[in-house]
Amino acid sequence: MIERLFWKQRVTLALKRRPIVWLAGVRRVGKTTLCKQLKSVVYMDCELPSVRRQLEDIEYFWGQHSGKTVVLDEIHRLTDPSAVLKIAHDHFPSVKVIATGSSTLAAKRKFKDTLTDRKHDVWIQPLLLSELRPTQSFQLDKRLLRGGLPPAYFSENLDEYFYREWIDSFWAKDIQELFSIDRKSSFIKLAELLLRQSGELMQVSSLATPCEISRQTVQNYIECLETTLFVHLLRPWGRGKQNEIVRRPKIYGFDTGMVCFAKGIFELRPEDKGLLLEHTILQELLSQFGRDEIWFWRDKQKHEIDFLVTLKRSHDVHAIECKWTREAFNTSALTIFRKLTPDGLNILTATNIEKQAKRRIGSLEILECPPWQVAEVLVSLHHH
Repeated sequence: MIERLFWKQRVTLALKRRPIVWLAGVRRVGKTTLCKQLKSVVYMDCELPSVRRQLEDIEYFWGQHSGKTVVLDEIHRLTDPSAVLKIAHDHFPSVKVIATGSSTLAAKRKFKDTLTDRKHDVWIQPLLLSELRPTQSFQLDKRLLRGGLPPAYFSENLDEYFYREWIDSFWAKDIQELFSIDRKSSFIKLAELLLRQSGELMQVSSLATPCEISRQTVQNYIECLETTLFVHLLRPWGRGKQNEIVRRPKIYGFDTGMVCFAKGIFELRPEDKGLLLEHTILQELLSQFGRDEIWFWRDKQKHEIDFLVTLKRSHDVHAIECKWTREAFNTSALTIFRKLTPDGLNILTATNIEKQAKRRIGSLEILECPPWQVAEVLVSLHHH
């Protein structure tokens, strides 16, 4: 296993900003392990009936933990989790709380209050390239094929059963707990279909028929899948120019291992690698920037830029192109985009780029960057 120092630092910093940290992430991503690695915390597993009984008298419970940091793991197992956190914040100011869950607080069935201004969100991603690279176990192909859920990445062999069991557990423990959905087969079929289409433009109408549900139900299910962090919808960037695609988002599955499982890929082929690398770059970016700061760009002639990052308090739009090799990079899309939106860095990342370097191609200045340093480059820019 791996000590996830990056995430420990994020949680520690978040606790300094707010008394409640909402640690969100899909199941098996390492939330529990991370919480148990933190120093001087009181760890409570809300799956246990004995813990749930203690939390029935919530005033007494918080009174007992005055001045402590309490981890409430799998908090959505409680009847009214937002009330538990709200009472801690409003009436027990010396208590700090780390609450973990497999969703955002948008799951209305469980979270009656989204605790705006009371909490700091940390969304833990599957194992990042920047986390794995310094370790002896780092193998890029292995990370792309197996994904970044620690049990899958570190297992001795590729375990197909792990992914199937994960989907079953996701349905039983997350979806059933958080939403009123009774059509299991349609829901699972849609989830697997989205994984197979991961990295493509989303077309809601083409998903309804194979899943035997209405277009509206597809949209409702996708909202549930986004709330449970199973998929990420990447919105298109546009300045209202006639030629730009501004409505259809791209959809990304939460983990390359799960994407490979859904596509039936059990050995990486050259044609799979570029798209899977793109997924891991998105995770690097999501680890550092909010959902509303990452975009993609495409025009009707199919010129496309993989990712755009817009930093708060800046008008710059930074463009990121992901390629398996440096030689596969073509500047045509970037040249067109920069005529529309001139300000920002142009970053090229590829597996055969070992260190940062600038070079000029035509009218463009390109910053070449290894995949594990992309987010770091933008963060340093943000701090300056």
